[in-house]
Amino acid sequence: MLNKDRSRQVLEISLPIVGGMVSQNVLNLVDAAMVGTQGSAAIAAIGISGFINFMAVAFFTGFAAGVQAMVSRRIGQGRSEEAAYPMNAALAIITLLALPTSIALFFLAPKILHLLNDDPELLKEGIPYLQARFVGIVAVGLNFSFRSYWSAISQTQYYLRTLLIMHTINIILNYALIFGHFGMPELGTLGAGIGTTVSVALGTLYYHYLASKHTKQYGYLAQLARWPTIRSILKISIPSALQQLFFAGGFTALFWIIGKVGTHQLAAVNAITNVMLVGILPCIALGIGAATLVGQSLGRKDPQNAYLWGWDVAKMAIVFAIGLGTIFYLFTDPIMGIFLKEPEALKLAHWPFKLSALIIVIDAVGLVFLNALNGAGSTKSTLYVSIISQWILFLPVAWYLGPYLGKSLTIIWVAYSVYRVLQTGAFVWLWQRRSWSRIQFD
Repeated sequence: MLNKDRSRQVLEISLPIVGGMVSQNVLNLVDAAMVGTQGSAAIAAIGISGFINFMAVAFFTGFAAGVQAMVSRRIGQGRSEEAAYPMNAALAIITLLALPTSIALFFLAPKILHLLNDDPELLKEGIPYLQARFVGIVAVGLNFSFRSYWSAISQTQYYLRTLLIMHTINIILNYALIFGHFGMPELGTLGAGIGTTVSVALGTLYYHYLASKHTKQYGYLAQLARWPTIRSILKISIPSALQQLFFAGGFTALFWIIGKVGTHQLAAVNAITNVMLVGILPCIALGIGAATLVGQSLGRKDPQNAYLWGWDVAKMAIVFAIGLGTIFYLFTDPIMGIFLKEPEALKLAHWPFKLSALIIVIDAVGLVFLNALNGAGSTKSTLYVSIISQWILFLPVAWYLGPYLGKSLTIIWVAYSVYRVLQTGAFVWLWQRRSWSRIQFD
Protein backbone atom coordinates (compact mmCIF):
# COMPACT_ATOMS: atom_id res chain seq x y z
CA MET A 1 0.00 0.00 0.00
CA LEU A 2 1.06 3.60 -0.57
CA ASN A 3 1.94 5.66 2.47
CA LYS A 4 0.24 9.01 2.87
CA ASP A 5 3.26 11.11 1.89
CA ARG A 6 3.85 9.26 -1.38
CA SER A 7 0.14 9.34 -2.18
CA ARG A 8 0.12 13.08 -1.59
CA GLN A 9 3.06 13.61 -3.95
CA VAL A 10 1.37 11.62 -6.70
CA LEU A 11 -1.92 13.44 -6.25
CA GLU A 12 -0.37 16.93 -6.11
CA ILE A 13 1.07 16.39 -9.59
CA SER A 14 -1.60 14.16 -11.08
CA LEU A 15 -4.93 15.48 -9.75
CA PRO A 16 -4.91 18.68 -11.85
CA ILE A 17 -3.98 16.56 -14.87
CA VAL A 18 -6.74 14.10 -14.00
CA GLY A 19 -9.13 17.05 -13.78
CA GLY A 20 -7.96 18.23 -17.17
CA MET A 21 -8.33 14.75 -18.62
CA VAL A 22 -11.82 14.40 -17.17
CA SER A 23 -12.77 17.74 -18.70
CA GLN A 24 -11.34 16.48 -22.01
CA ASN A 25 -13.46 13.36 -21.70
CA VAL A 26 -16.57 15.40 -20.95
CA LEU A 27 -15.81 17.51 -24.00
CA ASN A 28 -15.37 14.42 -26.19
CA LEU A 29 -18.63 12.96 -24.93
CA VAL A 30 -20.54 16.22 -25.38
CA ASP A 31 -19.16 16.54 -28.91
CA ALA A 32 -20.11 12.95 -29.70
CA ALA A 33 -23.61 13.46 -28.28
CA MET A 34 -24.09 16.66 -30.31
CA VAL A 35 -22.84 15.10 -33.54
CA GLY A 36 -24.73 11.87 -32.77
CA THR A 37 -27.98 13.75 -33.38
CA GLN A 38 -26.92 13.99 -37.05
CA GLY A 39 -27.00 10.17 -37.51
CA SER A 40 -24.57 7.24 -37.82
CA ALA A 41 -22.82 8.65 -40.90
CA ALA A 42 -21.93 11.84 -39.03
CA ILE A 43 -20.62 10.14 -35.90
CA ALA A 44 -18.72 7.60 -38.00
CA ALA A 45 -17.25 10.49 -40.01
CA ILE A 46 -15.89 12.33 -36.98
CA GLY A 47 -14.65 9.02 -35.61
CA ILE A 48 -12.50 8.09 -38.60
CA SER A 49 -11.55 11.74 -39.23
CA GLY A 50 -10.59 12.16 -35.60
CA PHE A 51 -8.19 9.25 -35.80
CA ILE A 52 -6.73 10.51 -39.08
CA ASN A 53 -6.12 13.83 -37.33
CA PHE A 54 -4.71 11.92 -34.34
CA MET A 55 -2.24 10.28 -36.71
CA ALA A 56 -1.39 13.66 -38.26
CA VAL A 57 -0.57 15.26 -34.90
CA ALA A 58 0.90 12.13 -33.30
CA PHE A 59 4.50 12.74 -34.35
CA PHE A 60 4.45 16.23 -32.86
CA THR A 61 2.77 15.17 -29.60
CA GLY A 62 5.62 12.69 -29.16
CA PHE A 63 7.95 15.57 -28.28
CA ALA A 64 6.09 15.81 -24.97
CA ALA A 65 7.98 12.72 -23.79
CA GLY A 66 11.31 14.42 -24.36
CA VAL A 67 10.15 17.55 -22.55
CA GLN A 68 8.86 15.46 -19.63
CA ALA A 69 12.00 13.37 -19.25
CA MET A 70 14.55 16.18 -19.63
CA VAL A 71 12.81 18.94 -17.67
CA SER A 72 11.93 16.67 -14.71
CA ARG A 73 15.47 15.27 -14.56
CA ARG A 74 16.95 18.77 -14.54
CA ILE A 75 14.64 19.69 -11.68
CA GLY A 76 15.88 16.62 -9.80
CA GLN A 77 19.49 17.58 -10.53
CA GLY A 78 18.95 21.08 -9.10
CA ARG A 79 19.39 22.76 -12.52
CA SER A 80 16.09 24.61 -12.29
CA GLU A 81 17.39 27.81 -13.93
CA GLU A 82 17.84 25.95 -17.24
CA ALA A 83 15.03 23.42 -16.83
CA ALA A 84 12.91 25.00 -19.58
CA TYR A 85 15.63 24.83 -22.26
CA PRO A 86 14.38 21.47 -23.60
CA MET A 87 10.89 22.99 -23.75
CA ASN A 88 12.22 25.93 -25.75
CA ALA A 89 13.81 23.53 -28.23
CA ALA A 90 10.62 21.46 -28.53
CA LEU A 91 8.46 24.52 -29.25
CA ALA A 92 10.78 25.62 -32.07
CA ILE A 93 11.06 22.16 -33.63
CA ILE A 94 7.31 21.53 -33.52
CA THR A 95 6.46 24.89 -35.07
CA LEU A 96 8.97 24.50 -37.90
CA LEU A 97 7.82 20.98 -38.77
CA ALA A 98 4.09 21.14 -38.07
CA LEU A 99 3.23 24.31 -39.98
CA PRO A 100 4.04 22.99 -43.49
CA THR A 101 2.51 19.63 -42.53
CA SER A 102 -0.77 21.35 -41.61
CA ILE A 103 -0.93 23.24 -44.91
CA ALA A 104 -0.18 20.17 -47.02
CA LEU A 105 -2.69 17.94 -45.22
CA PHE A 106 -5.47 20.53 -45.51
CA PHE A 107 -5.40 20.17 -49.29
CA LEU A 108 -4.88 16.40 -49.19
CA ALA A 109 -7.78 15.76 -46.78
CA PRO A 110 -10.35 14.69 -49.44
CA LYS A 111 -7.97 12.13 -50.95
CA ILE A 112 -6.89 10.79 -47.54
CA LEU A 113 -10.43 10.22 -46.31
CA HIS A 114 -11.53 8.72 -49.63
CA LEU A 115 -8.74 6.15 -49.39
CA LEU A 116 -10.09 4.93 -46.06
CA ASN A 117 -13.81 4.97 -46.76
CA ASP A 118 -15.92 5.46 -49.89
CA ASP A 119 -19.33 5.94 -48.25
CA PRO A 120 -20.71 9.14 -49.90
CA GLU A 121 -22.53 10.29 -46.76
CA LEU A 122 -19.48 9.72 -44.60
CA LEU A 123 -17.27 11.66 -47.04
CA LYS A 124 -19.75 14.54 -47.17
CA GLU A 125 -19.68 14.86 -43.38
CA GLY A 126 -16.03 13.98 -42.82
CA ILE A 127 -13.99 16.00 -45.34
CA PRO A 128 -14.85 19.52 -44.05
CA TYR A 129 -14.47 18.34 -40.45
CA LEU A 130 -11.05 16.83 -41.19
CA GLN A 131 -9.82 19.99 -42.94
CA ALA A 132 -10.88 22.09 -39.97
CA ARG A 133 -8.99 19.79 -37.61
CA PHE A 134 -5.83 19.80 -39.78
CA VAL A 135 -5.63 23.60 -39.35
CA GLY A 136 -4.98 23.06 -35.63
CA ILE A 137 -2.03 20.63 -35.90
CA VAL A 138 0.59 23.15 -34.72
CA ALA A 139 -1.47 24.15 -31.68
CA VAL A 140 -2.13 20.54 -30.65
CA GLY A 141 1.57 19.66 -30.84
CA LEU A 142 2.55 22.69 -28.77
CA ASN A 143 -0.17 22.02 -26.19
CA PHE A 144 1.10 18.51 -25.48
CA SER A 145 4.60 19.84 -24.79
CA PHE A 146 3.15 22.49 -22.48
CA ARG A 147 1.28 19.74 -20.61
CA SER A 148 4.50 17.83 -20.00
CA TYR A 149 6.33 21.03 -19.04
CA TRP A 150 3.75 21.90 -16.36
CA SER A 151 3.95 18.36 -15.00
CA ALA A 152 7.76 18.26 -14.97
CA ILE A 153 8.00 21.46 -12.92
CA SER A 154 5.10 20.35 -10.65
CA GLN A 155 2.82 23.24 -11.63
CA THR A 156 -0.02 21.29 -13.18
CA GLN A 157 -2.63 23.72 -11.84
CA TYR A 158 -1.91 25.90 -14.88
CA TYR A 159 -2.63 22.97 -17.17
CA LEU A 160 -6.00 22.40 -15.50
CA ARG A 161 -6.91 26.07 -15.59
CA THR A 162 -6.16 26.34 -19.30
CA LEU A 163 -8.06 23.19 -20.22
CA LEU A 164 -11.17 24.23 -18.33
CA ILE A 165 -11.20 27.56 -20.17
CA MET A 166 -10.40 25.91 -23.50
CA HIS A 167 -13.09 23.25 -23.16
CA THR A 168 -15.73 25.73 -22.09
CA ILE A 169 -15.03 27.74 -25.24
CA ASN A 170 -15.11 24.56 -27.30
CA ILE A 171 -18.52 23.43 -26.01
CA ILE A 172 -20.03 26.88 -26.59
CA LEU A 173 -18.59 27.13 -30.12
CA ASN A 174 -19.66 23.60 -31.02
CA TYR A 175 -23.19 24.19 -29.75
CA ALA A 176 -23.39 27.41 -31.75
CA LEU A 177 -21.79 26.13 -34.97
CA ILE A 178 -23.24 22.60 -35.14
CA PHE A 179 -26.86 23.71 -34.60
CA GLY A 180 -26.73 27.35 -35.73
CA HIS A 181 -27.39 29.08 -32.39
CA PHE A 182 -26.42 32.61 -31.23
CA GLY A 183 -26.68 33.91 -34.78
CA MET A 184 -24.04 31.48 -36.07
CA PRO A 185 -24.50 29.44 -39.27
CA GLU A 186 -25.66 25.81 -38.90
CA LEU A 187 -22.57 23.88 -40.04
CA GLY A 188 -23.08 20.39 -38.60
CA THR A 189 -19.87 18.37 -38.33
CA LEU A 190 -17.84 21.22 -39.87
CA GLY A 191 -18.92 23.39 -36.94
CA ALA A 192 -17.57 20.77 -34.53
CA GLY A 193 -14.20 20.86 -36.29
CA ILE A 194 -13.98 24.65 -36.30
CA GLY A 195 -14.99 24.90 -32.65
CA THR A 196 -12.31 22.42 -31.58
CA THR A 197 -9.52 24.05 -33.61
CA VAL A 198 -10.31 27.59 -32.44
CA SER A 199 -10.42 26.55 -28.78
CA VAL A 200 -7.10 24.66 -29.02
CA ALA A 201 -5.40 27.67 -30.64
CA LEU A 202 -6.66 29.97 -27.89
CA GLY A 203 -5.42 27.46 -25.32
CA THR A 204 -1.92 27.60 -26.83
CA LEU A 205 -1.83 31.37 -26.51
CA TYR A 206 -2.95 31.16 -22.88
CA TYR A 207 -0.32 28.51 -22.10
CA HIS A 208 2.36 30.86 -23.46
CA TYR A 209 1.04 33.74 -21.38
CA LEU A 210 1.08 31.65 -18.18
CA ALA A 211 4.56 30.25 -18.87
CA SER A 212 5.95 33.73 -19.57
CA LYS A 213 4.41 35.11 -16.39
CA HIS A 214 5.15 32.27 -13.97
CA THR A 215 8.18 30.30 -15.21
CA LYS A 216 10.83 32.79 -16.32
CA GLN A 217 12.99 31.49 -13.45
CA TYR A 218 13.21 28.15 -15.28
CA GLY A 219 14.52 29.79 -18.45
CA TYR A 220 11.30 29.75 -20.47
CA LEU A 221 12.15 31.32 -23.86
CA ALA A 222 15.18 32.95 -22.24
CA GLN A 223 17.45 31.51 -24.92
CA LEU A 224 17.61 28.75 -27.48
CA ALA A 225 18.92 25.47 -26.19
CA ARG A 226 22.49 24.34 -26.84
CA TRP A 227 23.12 21.62 -29.41
CA PRO A 228 23.63 18.88 -26.75
CA THR A 229 20.16 19.68 -25.39
CA ILE A 230 18.61 19.70 -28.86
CA ARG A 231 20.35 16.41 -29.68
CA SER A 232 19.10 14.83 -26.43
CA ILE A 233 15.51 15.94 -26.91
CA LEU A 234 15.55 14.62 -30.47
CA LYS A 235 17.05 11.33 -29.30
CA ILE A 236 14.32 10.87 -26.68
CA SER A 237 11.43 12.44 -28.56
CA ILE A 238 11.75 10.87 -32.01
CA PRO A 239 11.14 7.27 -30.80
CA SER A 240 8.19 8.54 -28.76
CA ALA A 241 6.95 10.56 -31.73
CA LEU A 242 7.18 7.47 -33.93
CA GLN A 243 5.42 5.40 -31.28
CA GLN A 244 2.58 7.92 -31.20
CA LEU A 245 2.51 8.01 -35.01
CA PHE A 246 2.35 4.23 -35.37
CA PHE A 247 -0.22 3.96 -32.57
CA ALA A 248 -2.43 6.58 -34.21
CA GLY A 249 -1.86 5.01 -37.61
CA GLY A 250 -2.84 1.66 -36.13
CA PHE A 251 -6.11 3.04 -34.83
CA THR A 252 -6.76 4.67 -38.21
CA ALA A 253 -6.09 1.30 -39.84
CA LEU A 254 -8.49 -0.31 -37.36
CA PHE A 255 -11.18 2.22 -38.28
CA TRP A 256 -10.55 1.41 -41.95
CA ILE A 257 -10.90 -2.31 -41.18
CA ILE A 258 -14.12 -1.77 -39.21
CA GLY A 259 -15.40 0.54 -41.96
CA LYS A 260 -15.03 -2.37 -44.40
CA VAL A 261 -17.30 -4.41 -42.12
CA GLY A 262 -20.01 -1.72 -41.98
CA THR A 263 -20.94 1.88 -41.12
CA HIS A 264 -22.99 0.87 -38.06
CA GLN A 265 -19.98 -1.09 -36.79
CA LEU A 266 -17.79 1.97 -37.32
CA ALA A 267 -20.22 4.17 -35.43
CA ALA A 268 -20.24 1.62 -32.58
CA VAL A 269 -16.44 1.57 -32.36
CA ASN A 270 -16.29 5.36 -32.33
CA ALA A 271 -18.77 5.50 -29.44
CA ILE A 272 -16.89 2.80 -27.51
CA THR A 273 -13.57 4.57 -28.02
CA ASN A 274 -14.90 7.94 -26.86
CA VAL A 275 -16.46 6.49 -23.71
CA MET A 276 -13.42 4.39 -22.82
CA LEU A 277 -11.33 7.55 -22.85
CA VAL A 278 -13.26 8.51 -19.72
CA GLY A 279 -11.43 5.67 -17.99
CA ILE A 280 -8.12 5.75 -19.83
CA LEU A 281 -7.18 9.43 -19.98
CA PRO A 282 -7.20 9.90 -16.18
CA CYS A 283 -4.90 6.87 -15.99
CA ILE A 284 -2.65 8.51 -18.55
CA ALA A 285 -2.69 11.56 -16.28
CA LEU A 286 -1.49 9.41 -13.39
CA GLY A 287 1.18 8.02 -15.73
CA ILE A 288 2.33 11.56 -16.54
CA GLY A 289 2.64 12.17 -12.82
CA ALA A 290 4.68 8.97 -12.55
CA ALA A 291 6.94 10.17 -15.37
CA THR A 292 7.68 13.37 -13.46
CA LEU A 293 8.44 11.54 -10.20
CA VAL A 294 10.58 8.95 -12.01
CA GLY A 295 12.54 11.64 -13.85
CA GLN A 296 13.12 13.70 -10.72
CA SER A 297 14.25 10.60 -8.77
CA LEU A 298 16.71 9.66 -11.52
CA GLY A 299 17.97 13.26 -11.51
CA ARG A 300 18.70 12.79 -7.80
CA LYS A 301 20.46 9.49 -8.64
CA ASP A 302 17.88 7.40 -6.77
CA PRO A 303 16.79 4.63 -9.19
CA GLN A 304 15.18 2.52 -6.45
CA ASN A 305 12.79 5.33 -5.61
CA ALA A 306 12.08 5.80 -9.30
CA TYR A 307 11.23 2.09 -9.57
CA LEU A 308 8.84 2.28 -6.62
CA TRP A 309 7.06 5.30 -8.09
CA GLY A 310 6.03 3.22 -11.09
CA TRP A 311 4.27 0.64 -8.93
CA ASP A 312 2.84 3.20 -6.50
CA VAL A 313 1.09 5.07 -9.30
CA ALA A 314 -0.03 1.81 -10.95
CA LYS A 315 -1.85 0.87 -7.73
CA MET A 316 -3.71 4.17 -7.76
CA ALA A 317 -4.67 3.69 -11.41
CA ILE A 318 -6.02 0.21 -10.64
CA VAL A 319 -8.37 1.55 -7.98
CA PHE A 320 -9.65 4.23 -10.32
CA ALA A 321 -10.08 1.82 -13.24
CA ILE A 322 -11.98 -0.78 -11.19
CA GLY A 323 -14.64 1.76 -10.31
CA LEU A 324 -15.13 2.95 -13.88
CA GLY A 325 -14.96 -0.55 -15.34
CA THR A 326 -17.73 -1.69 -13.00
CA ILE A 327 -19.97 1.20 -14.03
CA PHE A 328 -19.33 0.59 -17.73
CA TYR A 329 -20.06 -3.13 -17.44
CA LEU A 330 -23.28 -2.75 -15.47
CA PHE A 331 -24.72 0.13 -17.51
CA THR A 332 -23.53 -0.78 -21.00
CA ASP A 333 -26.66 -0.06 -23.04
CA PRO A 334 -27.74 3.16 -21.27
CA ILE A 335 -24.23 4.60 -21.74
CA MET A 336 -23.96 3.56 -25.38
CA GLY A 337 -27.50 4.79 -26.00
CA ILE A 338 -26.39 8.34 -25.29
CA PHE A 339 -24.26 8.32 -28.44
CA LEU A 340 -25.84 5.69 -30.68
CA LYS A 341 -29.38 6.56 -31.70
CA GLU A 342 -29.88 3.77 -34.23
CA PRO A 343 -30.85 0.37 -32.74
CA GLU A 344 -28.54 -1.67 -34.98
CA ALA A 345 -25.45 0.30 -33.98
CA LEU A 346 -26.44 0.10 -30.30
CA LYS A 347 -26.82 -3.69 -30.49
CA LEU A 348 -23.43 -4.07 -32.18
CA ALA A 349 -21.70 -2.04 -29.43
CA HIS A 350 -23.06 -4.12 -26.52
CA TRP A 351 -20.49 -6.92 -26.09
CA PRO A 352 -17.41 -5.05 -27.38
CA PHE A 353 -18.06 -2.34 -24.79
CA LYS A 354 -18.41 -4.95 -22.04
CA LEU A 355 -15.06 -6.46 -23.12
CA SER A 356 -13.43 -3.04 -22.92
CA ALA A 357 -14.87 -2.58 -19.43
CA LEU A 358 -13.38 -5.93 -18.34
CA ILE A 359 -9.82 -5.09 -19.45
CA ILE A 360 -9.76 -1.43 -18.39
CA VAL A 361 -7.74 -2.29 -15.26
CA ILE A 362 -5.04 -4.02 -17.33
CA ASP A 363 -5.06 -1.17 -19.82
CA ALA A 364 -4.64 1.35 -16.98
CA VAL A 365 -1.54 -0.44 -15.66
CA GLY A 366 -0.03 -0.56 -19.14
CA LEU A 367 -0.55 3.15 -19.69
CA VAL A 368 1.08 4.04 -16.35
CA PHE A 369 4.20 2.03 -17.17
CA LEU A 370 4.31 3.34 -20.73
CA ASN A 371 4.50 6.88 -19.37
CA ALA A 372 6.89 5.92 -16.56
CA LEU A 373 9.28 4.33 -19.08
CA ASN A 374 9.09 7.44 -21.25
CA GLY A 375 9.75 9.60 -18.18
CA ALA A 376 12.98 7.68 -17.68
CA GLY A 377 13.93 8.29 -21.31
CA SER A 378 13.34 4.67 -22.39
CA THR A 379 11.34 5.65 -25.46
CA LYS A 380 12.93 3.16 -27.86
CA SER A 381 11.68 0.18 -25.86
CA THR A 382 8.10 1.48 -25.78
CA LEU A 383 8.30 2.10 -29.53
CA TYR A 384 9.30 -1.52 -30.23
CA VAL A 385 6.60 -2.96 -27.97
CA SER A 386 3.90 -0.78 -29.52
CA ILE A 387 4.80 -1.60 -33.12
CA ILE A 388 5.11 -5.35 -32.54
CA SER A 389 1.92 -5.75 -30.51
CA GLN A 390 -0.26 -3.50 -32.66
CA TRP A 391 1.03 -3.77 -36.24
CA ILE A 392 2.56 -7.24 -36.34
CA LEU A 393 0.15 -9.08 -34.02
CA PHE A 394 -3.22 -7.32 -33.77
CA LEU A 395 -4.00 -5.52 -37.04
CA PRO A 396 -3.38 -8.51 -39.37
CA VAL A 397 -5.61 -10.62 -37.12
CA ALA A 398 -8.32 -7.91 -37.13
CA TRP A 399 -8.29 -7.73 -40.93
CA TYR A 400 -8.37 -11.53 -41.21
CA LEU A 401 -11.32 -11.82 -38.80
CA GLY A 402 -13.27 -8.86 -40.20
CA PRO A 403 -13.13 -8.10 -43.94
CA TYR A 404 -11.65 -11.51 -44.89
CA LEU A 405 -13.70 -13.98 -42.80
CA GLY A 406 -16.67 -11.68 -42.17
CA LYS A 407 -16.70 -12.27 -38.41
CA SER A 408 -18.62 -10.03 -36.02
CA LEU A 409 -17.39 -6.86 -34.33
CA THR A 410 -17.39 -8.77 -31.03
CA ILE A 411 -14.85 -11.32 -32.33
CA ILE A 412 -12.61 -8.51 -33.60
CA TRP A 413 -12.85 -6.84 -30.19
CA VAL A 414 -11.76 -10.05 -28.47
CA ALA A 415 -8.57 -9.85 -30.53
CA TYR A 416 -8.23 -6.17 -29.57
CA SER A 417 -8.53 -7.08 -25.88
CA VAL A 418 -5.82 -9.75 -26.19
CA TYR A 419 -3.51 -7.22 -27.87
CA ARG A 420 -3.95 -4.73 -25.02
CA VAL A 421 -3.25 -7.40 -22.38
CA LEU A 422 -0.07 -8.54 -24.16
CA GLN A 423 1.15 -4.96 -24.51
CA THR A 424 0.66 -4.29 -20.79
CA GLY A 425 2.59 -7.45 -19.95
CA ALA A 426 5.50 -6.26 -22.08
CA PHE A 427 5.59 -2.84 -20.41
CA VAL A 428 5.56 -4.41 -16.92
CA TRP A 429 8.41 -6.74 -17.95
CA LEU A 430 10.47 -3.79 -19.20
CA TRP A 431 9.87 -1.94 -15.93
CA GLN A 432 10.98 -4.95 -13.87
CA ARG A 433 14.23 -5.26 -15.86
CA ARG A 434 15.24 -1.71 -14.74
CA SER A 435 17.54 -1.11 -17.70
CA TRP A 436 15.79 2.28 -18.01
CA SER A 437 17.54 3.42 -14.80
CA ARG A 438 20.90 3.57 -16.60
CA ILE A 439 19.85 5.97 -19.40
CA GLN A 440 21.81 9.22 -19.43
CA PHE A 441 21.29 12.47 -21.40
CA ASP A 442 22.10 16.18 -21.18
